[in-house]
Amino acid sequence: MNTPETSPISLEPERYELHAAPLYHFDLGRREFFKVLGCGVVVLFLIDAVMAQESGGGRRGGRGGQRPAEISAWLHIGEDGAVTVFTGKVEVGQNIRTSLTQAVAEELRVSVDSIRMVMADTQLTPFDAGTFGSRTTPDMGTQLHKVAAAAREALMDLAAEFLKVDRTSLVLAEGRISGKAATETVTFGQLTKGQKLLKSVSDKSAATPVDEWKVAGTSMPKVNGREFVTGKHKYTSDITRPGMIPGRILRPPSFGATLKSIDTKAAEAMLGVTVVHDGEFVGLTAPNTLVADRAVEAIHAEWTTKPQISSAELFDSLKKNAKASPERAGSAEAGTVADHKLQQTYTVAYIAHTPLEPRAAVAEWKDDKLTVWTGTQRPFGVRGDLAQAFGIPEERVHVIVPDTGSGYGGKHTGEAAIEAARLAKAAGKPVKLVWTREEEFTWAYFRPAGVIDVTSSVSNDGTITGWEFHNYNSGGSAIRSPYDVPNQKTEFHSTSAPLRSGSYRGLAATANHFAREVHMDELARVVKMDPLAFRLKNLKDPRLRAVLEAAAKAFGWGTSKAPDGHGFGIAGGTEKGGYVATCVEVSADRKTGSVKVLRAVTAFECGAVVNPDHLKNQIEGAMVMGLGGALFEAIRFENGRITNPRLSGYRVPRFPDAPAIEVVLVNRKDLPSAGAGEAPIIGIAPAIGNAICDATGIRLRSLPMVPDGLKEG
Repeated sequence: MNTPETSPISLEPERYELHAAPLYHFDLGRREFFKVLGCGVVVLFLIDAVMAQESGGGRRGGRGGQRPAEISAWLHIGEDGAVTVFTGKVEVGQNIRTSLTQAVAEELRVSVDSIRMVMADTQLTPFDAGTFGSRTTPDMGTQLHKVAAAAREALMDLAAEFLKVDRTSLVLAEGRISGKAATETVTFGQLTKGQKLLKSVSDKSAATPVDEWKVAGTSMPKVNGREFVTGKHKYTSDITRPGMIPGRILRPPSFGATLKSIDTKAAEAMLGVTVVHDGEFVGLTAPNTLVADRAVEAIHAEWTTKPQISSAELFDSLKKNAKASPERAGSAEAGTVADHKLQQTYTVAYIAHTPLEPRAAVAEWKDDKLTVWTGTQRPFGVRGDLAQAFGIPEERVHVIVPDTGSGYGGKHTGEAAIEAARLAKAAGKPVKLVWTREEEFTWAYFRPAGVIDVTSSVSNDGTITGWEFHNYNSGGSAIRSPYDVPNQKTEFHSTSAPLRSGSYRGLAATANHFAREVHMDELARVVKMDPLAFRLKNLKDPRLRAVLEAAAKAFGWGTSKAPDGHGFGIAGGTEKGGYVATCVEVSADRKTGSVKVLRAVTAFECGAVVNPDHLKNQIEGAMVMGLGGALFEAIRFENGRITNPRLSGYRVPRFPDAPAIEVVLVNRKDLPSAGAGEAPIIGIAPAIGNAICDATGIRLRSLPMVPDGLKEG
């Protein structure tokens, strides 16, 4: 039986949002259907069946699991020598536009400024499953290195033929290939004349070795950074179309509520308002946002609701409704014979993604085709969702993703796109739909809540002899311990959960590392060992050992005792090819309940570093984000209603919360580059929890740890 650690299909088993049934499937009348598609023969098909059979396709925009082999699908050189690169990946603030540009510039020996990156456009770019799982750098970065390397070799061959010289005498630099003689020179544009490069890309395409990098591996500035600073950059909410009008959706009062009756007469009486009622979907368009808001308020709807649990009942409910686990590995039975045995339970609350840019979409039906601009991490997936919702071929759906104001795993689905498209169809005009912050807090999906039971055994000399780990609902990412324990048993238990759950930065790795690294700290206390020494004693993985030692050295671990009222904590782990260790110093007062993270040092290793400054930015951002989930972020709910659906009631980290941060990069040029979007977040919460215990003796086993100040655990 495959386990979560070995099965290729269960790498990230907690992606609940990708396995859920479609939110919308519209019942279009015949007249309305042909109003959209026009006359002619229409062939409907099952999206999933067709997608399963496809294996790639055309030059750009081909779908399926195989990538196009032609260079022209990925890269084009114009007659002016300008290089255009095509990728289905999405820029959501992680700055992959720059790092991917560096990959191409490195291989073609051209300046970064001469490259234009076209991203996440289903009509122009090759199929891509989505921007998630920290796969852009190891996967797409590698692909574009190969593409550009293949293009470079093809250009050298063309230049040798064009100049009638020996290929080995040619030198490539700054978009120009030159021979020994002054007259022996030709530009990229002259060679291609804007035509396709016919050479194919293969795994044998010789990319530049890491130790020879000149552009990749350096701290290049953000390629379009000035546009963000000056406000020129356009997010989805900035997109305008001729005749465009705003849309609004009538939301249910609570999760699970169904529409009993509705009266839309008052709203329809307003000038310029169009109301759409299609099954459970109720929305409208209006001449402006003020009228749209008033029209939604004017709709009288009655809903059927059912009793549901509250936040206070959550963790008992998760364990009570757990299902038999098909995902398990190992046995801890032999570890029952030991000097000490420890059993503890850890809990993790639902938290929201809270992106800077709430969900938004602009939809336009024109010439039998639907075009949608939206912020999503899965443009091709959203294209499929739109086609399925409206019962039309994917070829008539065009999804464009502007660089997006953060995602954190929360923008895999296309609700706003589908809603805007339905309203645009009814109105006969382009429609912009921007979710409110309250809608984002309520109707998006959350990081799954969870309960984690850990039972372990340890000898007096600090050797862990047994380890049993049960995760209820959070997920299976990083569930397997990286420590060298001879007897391990791990299980992930799915369960019936009250709120809509899905991907979050690091997935369940944040929950599983919190439970594991706090438990490791507790074991170290049981045998009266230094927490770092205890970890190293039970660790063989040299990469995890290296970051633990690097973080400890930079922090000064073991060189001094924490001042009164202060505590030191350490935690480490690995996820998606990244290795991280975090040390923190906190001040904590049992009397006042105040907790302040004063200093945080993180050492991180993800193979060869592509852009040091931007990698540090990623790590720092992950640490600050993780700070919120560690200390105070939690979704509260009662009977199917979110009770803190706005920033005034849901606290995210603020400037005074941010500690002094130091990042230590462990650059392994001998290893392939891994992604860094997720792994850096996993160490901060357990390190803080361990530091709080060091300062106060209070052991906190629930995330968030101090939503209302420090209290006895």
